[in-house]
Amino acid sequence: MKLHELKAPAGRKSRKRVGRGQGSGRGEQSGRGHNGQLSRSGGKVKAGFEGGQMPLQRRIPKFGFTNPFRTEYQALNLEKVQNFIEAGKLTDTITIQDIVDAGLADDKDLVKLLGTGELTQKISIEVHAVSKSAKEKVESAGGSLTLIK
Repeated sequence: MKLHELKAPAGRKSRKRVGRGQGSGRGEQSGRGHNGQLSRSGGKVKAGFEGGQMPLQRRIPKFGFTNPFRTEYQALNLEKVQNFIEAGKLTDTITIQDIVDAGLADDKDLVKLLGTGELTQKISIEVHAVSKSAKEKVESAGGSLTLIK
């Protein structure tokens, strides 16, 4: 083995050495371009700063109210329940765990049954909330609802 045959071990990469002359490819301005704030040491621009122009965050109109205590529900339509029953992915007795296993909701989601679509068979379903139309359709089909707290 000779000195010119030596190689660095695989996976090791040397750090970028800037400001060490033209031949390095990172000489003169050291990869910072020419003049300006970002070429200086300690030169930083805060996020969203637009050079004194009114920033986008302040130009866009703001209105309305976002309730921080809002309860988010995962919507589940009767139509989808009926399709999953017909496909054999759900039975006529449906618990929250069955809904999660079928991929209709996440295990941390609160599920609300909505009345879009028709129900052709009697089912017993367990959900966190239900709309008035969904409740009527389930009961008119002879089924029952259980609300979980």
